[in-house]
Amino acid sequence: MTMPMSDPSVWAQAMSSLGMPPLNMMGQQLMPDFDPSLGLMTGITPINPMMPGLALPPLSQDAPVVKEIIHCNSCTLFPPNPDLLPPATRERPPGCKTVFVGGLPENFTEQLIVEVFGQCGDIAAIRKSKKNFCHIRFAEEFTVDKALLLSGYRIRLGSSTDKKDSGRLHVDFAQARDDLYEWECHQRMLAREERHRRKIEDDLFRPPSPPPIAHYSEHECSELGDRIKEDGKFPEAVRVLLTWLERGEVNRRNANNFYSMIQASNGHIRRLTGEKSQHEKEVEEAKDKFKTAMVTILGQFEQIVSVFHAASKQKAWDHFSKAQRKNLDLWRTQVEEISGNNKSGDTTYDCLKL
Repeated sequence: MTMPMSDPSVWAQAMSSLGMPPLNMMGQQLMPDFDPSLGLMTGITPINPMMPGLALPPLSQDAPVVKEIIHCNSCTLFPPNPDLLPPATRERPPGCKTVFVGGLPENFTEQLIVEVFGQCGDIAAIRKSKKNFCHIRFAEEFTVDKALLLSGYRIRLGSSTDKKDSGRLHVDFAQARDDLYEWECHQRMLAREERHRRKIEDDLFRPPSPPPIAHYSEHECSELGDRIKEDGKFPEAVRVLLTWLERGEVNRRNANNFYSMIQASNGHIRRLTGEKSQHEKEVEEAKDKFKTAMVTILGQFEQIVSVFHAASKQKAWDHFSKAQRKNLDLWRTQVEEISGNNKSGDTTYDCLKL
């Protein structure tokens, strides 16, 4: 008795997927490229997403990729048809560690979920539903990508043929408050670290602060009195004296010392007055020099303008060519504008009138 087989290729593909040599009813091999060590045809890369430590390298789009059967203790997962499009997924939420798993068998248990998805990574929590779906929260984000590889697999509990013991998995990103909260906390931590790094950089380039001013003491007072009398150290010394006075460190016992330092500060008035007079004298001399130079410059401008006016008279104008007359008019206009600006709106010309 023979069994009818309308399409030998379908029969061969099913036997190859189960790891069996594809033979017909007469014992003849249907697929010569079958490799018994792989359980698949040669030239096709098998992928087991449950493999521990799986890190998928970038695969070429032209290379065929076939997922292999996954055997667990209490169930078996059969890969989806490689000719079908991959299952659609929603947009990944920020910091996603939770996946939605639908299409589970009606008789699924939490132990089954841990057995199947626990190989992807550490599971933090499982939220079961009364229907055939659940939510799984992993400890790390990268394990979500490994769990998504199981989407489209057909699952069968043991060797049962009951519909309640089978289903087709649909794994997708899920939005969870815990994931979003942890992601926001991580972003805030990164922002704090960035602010701390910038603060350190700013402190490195910030000019050093002046040293703190010591409090009043007999020793400090004696040294300050000597520094106040020196012209080069007077600005820094008088700042210390001002700080002591503002702090209220004057009392009856040290009042005479403060009076001596104030008297020494007053002694610099004569020196400062002399320096002020010297600088004022230098400024006046610079003004006189500036006025003399400006008078000479403006006088030369007026002489040039007079030259152009003389050249414009009839006796000289008729002897120039047309091109020369054009240039003379242009030059005269430019000089008159410059001379007029100096006399009307220039502050330097106003200084000369003083």
